[in-house]
Amino acid sequence: MVIDEVQRAPGIVLPIKARVDEDERPGQFILAGSARLLGLRSLPDTLIGRTETVELWPFSQGELDGGHDRFVDAVFADTLDLSLSGATARDDYLEGAVRGGFPEATKRVDVRRQRFFASYVNDLIDRDVTHLQDISRRSDLDRLVRLLAGRMATLVNVSNITTHAGIPKTSLDRYLALFEEVFLIKRIASWSNSATPRAVHRRKLLFVDSGLAAHLAGWTAAKMRREPSLAGQLLENFVLSELARQLSWSREPTRLLHYRNRDGVEVDGILESNDGRIVGIEVKASSTVKAEDFRSLAHLERVAAGQLLRGVVLYTGDRVLPFGPRLVAVPIDAVWS
Repeated sequence: MVIDEVQRAPGIVLPIKARVDEDERPGQFILAGSARLLGLRSLPDTLIGRTETVELWPFSQGELDGGHDRFVDAVFADTLDLSLSGATARDDYLEGAVRGGFPEATKRVDVRRQRFFASYVNDLIDRDVTHLQDISRRSDLDRLVRLLAGRMATLVNVSNITTHAGIPKTSLDRYLALFEEVFLIKRIASWSNSATPRAVHRRKLLFVDSGLAAHLAGWTAAKMRREPSLAGQLLENFVLSELARQLSWSREPTRLLHYRNRDGVEVDGILESNDGRIVGIEVKASSTVKAEDFRSLAHLERVAAGQLLRGVVLYTGDRVLPFGPRLVAVPIDAVWS
């Protein structure tokens, strides 16, 4: 039995619990919804040990292209094809990031796509966020979500956001948690080990869909061509969220993290397997790559104490370029091709 929008009927949880306790065969119920079931205030039971949560992300680039996204498995199995060549131009990456992966958005262009994004955010806040928790000031959520979009792929600075949004810290913490419950944002934890005492333990903000984030921030492909720094920020969110999608089906159980220390050394993303092996990921909007682009990954190699399997710079060029035994530059579209 498939029950959709299950967050609107939390009372069915106890009958389902009784049923599966009598009959333990898996797969009897699929509970679907646009908000995380366990985030409901009125949930009478959390079904611990009886459920498995599967997050359905917007379409990945591989799904849109009819291919298979296996980058995460490839880098951990050490089967990444180093003869790959990229077939995507820089402007096409930007267009893909602005399009995003929502099925409805991918079928629309220009104004119609923007109207879809606007309706989606309004409906999400009005229907799901306010259903999870009573919100006294609806306008705070509108202002906050747009402010966050401009800070995609950056570390979450609560005090700074509080100042600019005019929202008390207690409310901000609650709102961020709600945005995660409805799958609007993800906050990525930091990576550290015993050799990184200067690591900054703040989470990085990702939007689940880069197209929606670009809409909220007011970033068009044309604007990013004029302002390259914005292109780098959006592409980082785009690529890291593509990797996050793959974690839901990769054979290698893996977490997505990030790294930054108090000296300003930063690695955009770190894939960490259950056994502690890591792959460092840097995202560059440039179509060329230089040795200095590997400075942060080289630092990670020094402090990772043998944990680093490979450091990868994903860039908008078209060739795989080795920069050492463990360091390599790879076209971004290798993530989904």
